[in-house]
Amino acid sequence: MIKQIAALTALVPAMLGTTADVASAHSAPHATPAVVTLTYDAANAGQWAGPIQQAVQNWNDAVHNVRLEPTSTPGSADYVYEATSGWPQTTLGPIFPGGSGDVQLGRQAVDEGYDATRIAAHETGHILGLPDDYSGPCSELMSGHGPGTSCTNAKPDAAEAAQVDKNYAAGTPTVRPHHHQVVIDVWSGRMRTGSH
Repeated sequence: MIKQIAALTALVPAMLGTTADVASAHSAPHATPAVVTLTYDAANAGQWAGPIQQAVQNWNDAVHNVRLEPTSTPGSADYVYEATSGWPQTTLGPIFPGGSGDVQLGRQAVDEGYDATRIAAHETGHILGLPDDYSGPCSELMSGHGPGTSCTNAKPDAAEAAQVDKNYAAGTPTVRPHHHQVVIDVWSGRMRTGSH
């Protein structure tokens, strides 16, 4: 009987170890795709440097599948910010590593009274693949100039962040589209005439 108890005593820890290994294997977190890192160059952004930094931080705080970082090698960024005298315009993404996005931060929008950080964050939203929704409320970043100059919200709402996460959920595609669409944002209540 003592030999049976001794054998059972030796067997129990072995069984528990096996059970613990099985339990830990089942409770391991599921692998998630790697976060897509996009690099940007703001060397030609002039007075927009502060608004860009805040806009990038707002996006990095809101999304999980993509991260925006300044480039360490000039000329190799996935997209660039540059100060211009006209209206803001941006390449509509989603832009991926190796891309060639362009954010032109036009001074005319600031001259009309719009918040520079909101403009920078809104235009960055285009890089991440979000279209305009001018009829949306101030809480919606992509409503752009729609809510008027009193709106200074520069943070994406939950739905906008979720769409960006969806845009980058599969990681970096092996085949990238060759076309680029440019979104021109006229941050004004006036209708613009002419074609560009």
